[in-house]
Amino acid sequence: QPPKEEAKAPETRTEVKHGAEIALLKPDSKAGMTVNEALENRRSWREYAPEALSLEELSGVMWAAGGVNRPADGRLTAPSALALYPVRVYAFFAEGVYSYDAKARKLVRRLAGAQDFVYAAPLNLVYIADMSVYEGKSIPAEHVRYLCGQDAAGYAENVNLYTAGHGLKSITRGSAPEAELLKALGLDPKRYFMALAQTVGK
Repeated sequence: QPPKEEAKAPETRTEVKHGAEIALLKPDSKAGMTVNEALENRRSWREYAPEALSLEELSGVMWAAGGVNRPADGRLTAPSALALYPVRVYAFFAEGVYSYDAKARKLVRRLAGAQDFVYAAPLNLVYIADMSVYEGKSIPAEHVRYLCGQDAAGYAENVNLYTAGHGLKSITRGSAPEAELLKALGLDPKRYFMALAQTVGK
């Protein structure tokens, strides 16, 4: 008689509650595939199910993008030229737009309700660069945008690896209605620009 199979524990899936803030969970650094497996599975996806990400998945995606991985000095998962971290991450849901506070491990609502530029996917990330962090750094102005773009690419690729390693989908995009985004968020286009956008879902 074959041995009985052990009963599998039910998967935990916590629904995201969209309020003024979304408290994120500490990511499980042991979960998911190996980096090599994630690289083998990584691809750009253009079709997404309407199913929302769980709080566990959302927490992992945000931490991968630019979460604190060295609490002693506040450094992030993504690299940054001169460790200036000019990139701000915004999470766009149909329910509203939130800014990511990596130190407090939470999303803070900036806009309520769906905007015209929020697409059908469960989550869109927008990486906004703050060029003011380079003031007084003796870096040519024309080089600042390049450095910001380089940093945003690091954030986005972290998310691509995370999604590939956790059964999610993502695609990085260079096109989005930048002027509309900045206006909606109340950001000065002389100081800020949209470096990249990214869609995440299932």
